[in-house]
Amino acid sequence: MSLQRQLSRRSLLRRVGATAASAVAMPYLIPRRVLASAEQPGANDRIGVGWIGVGRRGGQLLGLPAEGQVVAAADVDRKRAEAFAKRQNCRAYQDYREMLDANDLDAVVIATPDHWHVLCAIHACQAGKDAYVEKPLSLTIREGRVLVEAVRKHKRVLQTGSQRRSMPNHRTGCELVRNGRAGKIHTVIAHNYPSPWECGLPGQPVPDGLDWDAWCGPTEPVPYHQDIYIQRSKPGWISFRPWSGGELTGNGAHGLDQIQWALDMDHTGPVEVWAEGGKLDAPVYAEPESGARGNTLCSKGRMVTYRYANGVIVKTNDGLVTGKRAGQSAGSLVCGALFIGDKGEIFVGCNAYGADPPEIAQEPIGESEIHLPVSDNHMQNWFDCIRSRQRPIADVEIGHRSAIVCHLGNIARWVGRKLVWDPETETFPGDDEANGYLDRPRRKGYELPESL
Repeated sequence: MSLQRQLSRRSLLRRVGATAASAVAMPYLIPRRVLASAEQPGANDRIGVGWIGVGRRGGQLLGLPAEGQVVAAADVDRKRAEAFAKRQNCRAYQDYREMLDANDLDAVVIATPDHWHVLCAIHACQAGKDAYVEKPLSLTIREGRVLVEAVRKHKRVLQTGSQRRSMPNHRTGCELVRNGRAGKIHTVIAHNYPSPWECGLPGQPVPDGLDWDAWCGPTEPVPYHQDIYIQRSKPGWISFRPWSGGELTGNGAHGLDQIQWALDMDHTGPVEVWAEGGKLDAPVYAEPESGARGNTLCSKGRMVTYRYANGVIVKTNDGLVTGKRAGQSAGSLVCGALFIGDKGEIFVGCNAYGADPPEIAQEPIGESEIHLPVSDNHMQNWFDCIRSRQRPIADVEIGHRSAIVCHLGNIARWVGRKLVWDPETETFPGDDEANGYLDRPRRKGYELPESL
């Protein structure tokens, strides 16, 4: 059955109505299996989790906390869903919407390609399910805000897959920045992440069991090619504009997220953004290439600069800054950043941190200096919040704001000039051209819901 089938009006009203009715009885809709003690979960109080997308990343997210149980899996590749279900001893679906009807399902892990993240998550919210959504949270700025609204309306717990917020060394490094160990931060250096290419790969036969039309989802269908379908193939969908924001939203969703966290900007964002090199005319790739993940034609010499309202400047850089600079390497900047203040420098990245001079990081962080929430296990933090109904360490608003920073970099390259950004209205004031990139057209049958 094609995923282009919309939720029936009756099914949707039933789901939304059930959520509303539960909200009258209690402030938050709590899964019936999570009311028991989290310390000794028994067979009847485990949290039932379903997977939407069971490819490379979906498999990496296995290993639930003790109180979790995999009850179902959905994938547009029927054979892949069935193989996953056999290994996990659970049910298999090709249409994730059918899975959302299951009574034993409390939450979902969404590990689809980027262009499916938001629609799957909204449908999960409407069905009364909590969600773990891989980063980047969104494909566009507008759809990210709609998802925030859906999560809040249905009182769901959504964890964004920004796992570095649950890595001790990332937290420590960001705490050092927040506590002024490097003094007043004036400049931040980040990796220069590539923007996406345009796709012109030829068609190939669609593998048996794969609903390719459903995989295309909200985007206009293109001929199947294995190097589109496989995430980081040669090059894979993550490098192509219809389905992703390139590595600027791929790995950038880690590195730029750390900047937001360390600078205490989770509630806001930059106010200006610009890119070097003029308007980006992204290359069209019509045949697979070896080493395609480099896609430097979309980034080399096109450094992006952001300015925050407090004057902090964030610059992307093609390689090492100079020398060792607080112990960073070219690769480690991919998932972090170098923070430069008037008293020194602090590097955070790849679950490591360092400082120059070293002594500014040597004194332990005191109890009164702890500003950041503590989590050493991203999935466990999500489960804890499913029980407590608190917001997780990478709540939907945080994931949305960090994704915005990534999207702004792409838009600056596509427009080719300095842009003014209003983080309150999430628009480019008076700039019709730039505002045209806030969202993308969606194929009929895959639109964002008119009513959440």
